[in-house]
Amino acid sequence: MRLCAVVPSYRHVSQLPRLSRRLVELCDHVLIVDDGNTEPVRSEIAALHDPSNGVQVLRLDVNAGKGVAVLTGFREAIAQGFTHALQIDADGQHDIEDVHRFIEASRQRPEALICGQAVYDESVPRARKIGRWITHVWVWIETASLAIADSMCGFRLYPLPKVAEVIAGTRIGSRMDFDTEMAVHMHWRGTPVVNLPTKVIYPPDNVSNFEMLADNVRISKMHTRLALQAPFRLIRKLWVSVFAR
Repeated sequence: MRLCAVVPSYRHVSQLPRLSRRLVELCDHVLIVDDGNTEPVRSEIAALHDPSNGVQVLRLDVNAGKGVAVLTGFREAIAQGFTHALQIDADGQHDIEDVHRFIEASRQRPEALICGQAVYDESVPRARKIGRWITHVWVWIETASLAIADSMCGFRLYPLPKVAEVIAGTRIGSRMDFDTEMAVHMHWRGTPVVNLPTKVIYPPDNVSNFEMLADNVRISKMHTRLALQAPFRLIRKLWVSVFAR
């Protein structure tokens, strides 16, 4: 396994120095993707670029969204020959000390998508929690399966050969619809899913990039796309599984 970490960042920089130092101890390489930040955040992120010590900063000139930023990191990781990529948020919501659990799960199941299953404390906004459950139910319908326990958690470890297969033939959501759509398409293509419970917090000083109206509209459109495709994808998956025996 050759493992890198991909950290998309837009307006989140305060946790990045600590995060990158810890990640470089756990992974072979760290790719921080600056998703079109303006000054002074742009310069603060750029200062973390240190390839000789395993930290590389990639820069998008304009804010393109979380999905585009993560896929930019994935494409660079694939080009550099990495086999797996850990995705983790830049704002400190995810418990970095759980990374070793994701790595161990991936070593045991290298072909699987290792999905974080968020365990929240009282800091989670109630509306956000309800919205996530609605998406989970839709995903269970779209995949005809309970395999994906949490499709919205951005703390994951991906097998990059399967990622390359998906993005070569599929347009994935560019913003907050990315995590869910990517997980569903990987499941449709036969990728096993391992769910790992992990603590997720909402720090009191955290800056949220979730746009309540725009992102909810994007997520609704995404579920419409997935629901319309689901019958055909599931028939194809069944056909392949039967005749591949």
